[in-house]
Amino acid sequence: MPRKVKIILNPMADMGNAWRVARDLRSITVEHGNVDWSGTVYPGHAIELAKQAGEQGYDMVIAMGGDGTVHEVVNGIMQTPENKRPILGVVPVGSGNDFGHAIGVPRQSDHALAHALNGDPSTIDLGVMTDENGRKEYFDNTLGIGFDAIVTIRSHRLPLLRGFLMYLTAVIQTIFLNHDPAHVTFESDKEQWQDDVLMTTICNGGREGGGFMLSPDSKITDGVLEYLTVQKVSRPMMFRLVPEFMKGTHRRFKQVRMGECKKLTMTADRPLYIHADGEIYTSFGSNLRKVSFEVLPNALRVVCGT
Repeated sequence: MPRKVKIILNPMADMGNAWRVARDLRSITVEHGNVDWSGTVYPGHAIELAKQAGEQGYDMVIAMGGDGTVHEVVNGIMQTPENKRPILGVVPVGSGNDFGHAIGVPRQSDHALAHALNGDPSTIDLGVMTDENGRKEYFDNTLGIGFDAIVTIRSHRLPLLRGFLMYLTAVIQTIFLNHDPAHVTFESDKEQWQDDVLMTTICNGGREGGGFMLSPDSKITDGVLEYLTVQKVSRPMMFRLVPEFMKGTHRRFKQVRMGECKKLTMTADRPLYIHADGEIYTSFGSNLRKVSFEVLPNALRVVCGT
């Protein structure tokens, strides 16, 4: 008997292109049988839909959209009891599709859907952030604080651009307009240190922004999180680092610090702007200054690529 599947579609992903993609894929779901569709209509809706799917006994939830849709679906699935948690499938039709890259699913939407419907699940790690108010947020790929969070905020304000060009334009804007380091105390399960940093990224997967290879060695099955920090540097140096991030060759610069941990706490002297998998968690106007991270090994069953 085929799996009972719920597809959660963000019709506005990739500037509305996801709607057209979904229309072309309906024949695959009809052939499979036992597939229901739900569309998201407001931010956070996919969290509710995924949680409901778990409660209603669906075997699998397929996130059809970009990284933000996957992020919400993961957070919904993780709110259901472990024994009811559906398998996650991914059909990447967004701007960055970094999680799809991390798990190796096919790029072509029809291949990705067929693979999700018929493939065998394996387990992956997740990260979880807990802020100073006790709020929890799961992340499947990367979580950025400072520079790359502001890039994410700015990218959402560039409606005429798509994909990597959108993120690159936002990077250039952020270097010019938001060059403001924070003094941060870091405490991991291995060490403690302080630094003035422009950017901190916690990596479960290795790529963000559709083409920035921040942590090339990261694996979503290794039981650890990687962290990356960029110290206070000049604007020209930040421009110098951008192509290195694209190639994954930034580790040779002394201003870049990388390491791995199972737990990490950050306490800053100013508000922390945060994105989780490209979804804005805190924006301008927030006063959040302390967050903690932890890896959750084998937390989620996912149909990964070959």
